[in-house]
Amino acid sequence: MNFITILRQHRIISAIHPTVVISLYKQSIHSCHSFCSKVSDANENSISKREERLIDQGMVATRNSLSHRIESVPKGESIGSAFQSWMGDGLPIHRGDIFHTINRLRKLKFIKRGLEVMEWVIRERPYRPKELDYSYLLEFTSKLHGISQAESLFSRIPSEFQNELLYNNLILGCLNRGLIRLSLAYMKKMRELGHPISYLVFNHLIILHSSPSRKKSIPKILTQMKADKVIPHVSTFNILLKIEANEHNIERLLKVFGDMKRAEVEPNEVSYCILATAHAVARLYTVCETYVEALEKSATGRNWSTLDILIILYGYLGKRNDLERIWGIIMELSHVRSKSYVLAIEAFGRIGDICRAEELWSEMKSRNSLKSNEQFNSLIAVYCRYGLITKATALYKEMEKSGCKPNAITYRHLALGCLRAGLIKEAIKTLQLGMDMAASIKVKRSTPWLETTLSIIDIFADNGDVENAEKLFEELKKANYTRYTFVYNTLIKAYVKGKVYDPNLLKRMILGGARPDSETYSLLKVVDQFRT
Repeated sequence: MNFITILRQHRIISAIHPTVVISLYKQSIHSCHSFCSKVSDANENSISKREERLIDQGMVATRNSLSHRIESVPKGESIGSAFQSWMGDGLPIHRGDIFHTINRLRKLKFIKRGLEVMEWVIRERPYRPKELDYSYLLEFTSKLHGISQAESLFSRIPSEFQNELLYNNLILGCLNRGLIRLSLAYMKKMRELGHPISYLVFNHLIILHSSPSRKKSIPKILTQMKADKVIPHVSTFNILLKIEANEHNIERLLKVFGDMKRAEVEPNEVSYCILATAHAVARLYTVCETYVEALEKSATGRNWSTLDILIILYGYLGKRNDLERIWGIIMELSHVRSKSYVLAIEAFGRIGDICRAEELWSEMKSRNSLKSNEQFNSLIAVYCRYGLITKATALYKEMEKSGCKPNAITYRHLALGCLRAGLIKEAIKTLQLGMDMAASIKVKRSTPWLETTLSIIDIFADNGDVENAEKLFEELKKANYTRYTFVYNTLIKAYVKGKVYDPNLLKRMILGGARPDSETYSLLKVVDQFRT
């Protein structure tokens, strides 16, 4: 394999559709990785030095780039003027210019513009189009016009380019539309033609079968992957890790990690982000710390998504110095996102440094302005964690005045704040107000929502309020958060404080997937005393 082929494999952003790999919980960031695809023709002409330089520049669209000129074309106008302007300045259009432009348009989700660029390239032929060019054309066509037109286009592409790259992109287009049967038919066709199937196809199939009702199909997909001699990529294992983390299943999470080691696939920073976060949520802080150390060692460059995860993790671990260190690195980035401020505010609040959380909130307010309820919720959550209901209420009023509408998360935090302040009646009213509002399944499965809800249950438990504790416990059960022993122990505590006997508590706990510990048996022993 020559140097140019390796360069294409590892440095050109994938000509196969980028696949969303993981999404750490609601108030974390969504890490989206584009993976390199294998270019089958090792005998293609070498990439020019100009093209390599453009690839190295990554996603930056400088003012003297073709990408900048195309992005600057007003909506509704033809991009032909940008190309004419570029060539009018005596600049030739290289393949590297187009690849750089396409990657920018992908990032910006300018699908129509991307299609216009590729249609211009195929029509005007500034250079001889090859498989990557046709793969981009196929990708944007399927995204904008659907699979039928993509299939029609595929049939018209010169047969010499109807190879593994285009077939893989066509299959991914089918999977993006949820057309699993059609994708399987094309996979069968690829096997007949002897074309290797990309791991990205299997990744997408796994994602489509990741819901609890379809999860049983994943082992079959992995078996087929093995039969097709497709080597699992680190991203494949990351998807499997994330599925188990979302289910709060630490045992199966570690099994997947063990499979990853046996397959001799090296974990990357995404892998360690998932492992560390899952153990932090499970309150296994010693193990979490081990994975955090591995995460810091494996981190490549200053990836804002990894830095955000480290902010969350050091908040869990209560490591103030490390929290400040990572925040300092974030502040050195060319642009600090509002999301990073939100996570840092919550992290400092978690370790009890309310003053620092307030400082960051004021800084966020002055730098980014306050445009979302998420920004307000971050500091409201901190105040409510410590029962500072007066401050939380004042911020709630400021939120309304700014035009940001409180959501279900806002009221969930405020209910906790009222309970912490001893305002039981107000807390129940506020809790009901939030429950009457719509909240997505994604929100209700997010860790901040679950942890806030557990804190509320804990206070109901201390008050012996079994009815309200059970009502909220059902929410946690639907999200599989009740797999953790400490969650069930909190519920049992409500029965202890309320002096209520229930013979089924241990059975419920075991069937729910949680393991009883010494605290469980001590609490159950007390509950047994209330038997009539």
